[in-house]
Amino acid sequence: MSPLVLTAVVTLLASLLLPTAVKPWLVRLGVVDVPSSRSSHSKTTIRGMGLAAALATGVGYVVAVLSGAVTVDRGIFAVVLLIIAACAAVGWIEDLRGLSIRGRAAAQFGIGLAGSAVLIVMTGQSFWWLPLAAVAIAAYVNIANFMDGVNGISGMHGVIVGAAYAAAGSLSDQPWLTAGGAILAMAFLGFLPWNLGRGSVFLGDVGSYLLGASVAALAVAAFFAGVYVEYVLTPTLIYVADTGYTLLRRIKAGERWYASHREHVYQRLTDVGFSHLQSSATVTACSAAVICLGFIAATAALPDVILCVAGSIAVLGLYVSAPDLIRRYRRKSKVTRLPMA
Repeated sequence: MSPLVLTAVVTLLASLLLPTAVKPWLVRLGVVDVPSSRSSHSKTTIRGMGLAAALATGVGYVVAVLSGAVTVDRGIFAVVLLIIAACAAVGWIEDLRGLSIRGRAAAQFGIGLAGSAVLIVMTGQSFWWLPLAAVAIAAYVNIANFMDGVNGISGMHGVIVGAAYAAAGSLSDQPWLTAGGAILAMAFLGFLPWNLGRGSVFLGDVGSYLLGASVAALAVAAFFAGVYVEYVLTPTLIYVADTGYTLLRRIKAGERWYASHREHVYQRLTDVGFSHLQSSATVTACSAAVICLGFIAATAALPDVILCVAGSIAVLGLYVSAPDLIRRYRRKSKVTRLPMA
């Protein structure tokens, strides 16, 4: 068994099995999710299961180093893990006792700033990138948190983005990125049966922060390491488009954009009749389409790049407009089926 395969298998097994120990502990601590105006769920449910995914991620990173899956750029690999662990710790504190908005923002930005600074030194990049990198990490942690609202969506996002970064690492000859992507994918693949089963549990902030930090830290480190920007950015586009579109839509409507809500595209899909699984699958399918187009564009000739960009824009546009299109179609269908007087 190759070191990479061993790392992936151990991470998956840890993610599948650790919840059996973590779940009873969460019950004793009373870490539960109470539905609010932003929720797409209607009953109180155990949250914080992202702690198991976080532990599995840590196990995966250790196995990757010890098995030889990562033999070069171990410093970058370690910094990525530290960023992930620090953000997950902030999320765990939020799950247990809560944090103020300013406290969360300061912690997220501080972690992004410190981690990005170390990565810049390691990769020899310009410190002009530091503010942008720090903001990117803090922003995507929040985006992943905002998008964690229906069953399956975060688990599937972790799997598809992890697979994309593993492929990007292989194509770019960056073993640390390949291992990091594989660990991300397996950690969240192992969470899916727990989230989609009858006794559904939620990631909680520890899990959504883990997801956001894993994606953002790998993306920033990969960008600094010279990986094609198409490989780095396209896995995040659907999540960024959903969050950005929803924010602009709320501002335009004169609503308090920072207040709790359930107006994200993926949530509005459930309002027009999609199940949680169908909504999550739609997000994942659109992400997969944009990722494929981005990977093709990275090394294609200019005419093909233009076609890929146009295709990606079309996918993004179709996704954000899907709830309205479906609603209009169903209204039109009802009208045409009305009996003649």
